[in-house]
Amino acid sequence: MSTADGRRLDPLVARGRRAVERALSDLPAGSPVVLGVSGGADSLALACLAAFAAPRAGHRPVAVVVDHGLQDGSGAVARRAAEAVGGLGIADVLVRRVEVGASGGPEAAAREARRAALETVADQRGAAAILLAHTRDDQAETVLLGLARGSGTRSLAGIAPVAGRWRRPLLALSRAETERICVLAGLSWWDDPHNADPAYARVRVRRQVLPVLEDALGPGIAAALARTADQSRADADLLDGLAAVLARTAVRPDTTVDVEALVSAPPALRTRVLRVWLVGAGTPAGALTRDHVLGCEALVTDWHGQDGPTLPGGVVVRRCAGALHLVRPPA
Repeated sequence: MSTADGRRLDPLVARGRRAVERALSDLPAGSPVVLGVSGGADSLALACLAAFAAPRAGHRPVAVVVDHGLQDGSGAVARRAAEAVGGLGIADVLVRRVEVGASGGPEAAAREARRAALETVADQRGAAAILLAHTRDDQAETVLLGLARGSGTRSLAGIAPVAGRWRRPLLALSRAETERICVLAGLSWWDDPHNADPAYARVRVRRQVLPVLEDALGPGIAAALARTADQSRADADLLDGLAAVLARTAVRPDTTVDVEALVSAPPALRTRVLRVWLVGAGTPAGALTRDHVLGCEALVTDWHGQDGPTLPGGVVVRRCAGALHLVRPPA
């Protein structure tokens, strides 16, 4: 395969372009697609690949450079990134300054602000998809963090390639490969100082844990963890689907849970139904722990008159007349 001027196209660039085309293959013809750009190597590589692949697939790319305003000079970084993306031939390039709150910590707050900005532009442009530049290294870090938290199969499933209109076409590429794509395109990227700050758990995984694993177990750890995510995601999707079917029988219209419908169910399905029930009843998902769910399960499988767990917000789970109820004790 060759470029327009007759030069041989680098196989890595060809692979990246095909990955972007596959990520867009099911979208309505002619629909715009939004690209999330930060100025880092990953997102500039995504813009470089999408500048070719999106129009070829019949989609107009809209690049959105998000300025979080968290560091001195962030506006200048955003402007340089926008200029670089414009130089790739993407005509629709926007810079959006966001206000980052404090809820959930700085990393989570920045992510939420960024996602909100991208969704707003996607809504305004009628975009069918929002493309993000997560790589195989991001996937490996996410799996290790999930493993450390003991969060179960869904956490080990890592970052989904497709989640609604969010698409991540570069999950099969390494961070080093996105840097290589930028070099080939003559793009200079910005290294976010936060990506080197050991105060963040993800940075410690990247700079300390993964290198130790590579040294002790040999190369290819990131790729192996990414494969684990793919396998875990397939398992989790199947179990979640089966649990949804069971929940339609077990969760009654009055929002109580029929004990008989759950008692003979496999534990993997039973605990999923209970978690879905609790979240659906208003328990914050981020505050709901494994112990809460297991305490509810004991009311189904090992009940001898005891109350269930007290949930965030003070609600107690109780078993009465063959059903689980959510009860708010009197003050």
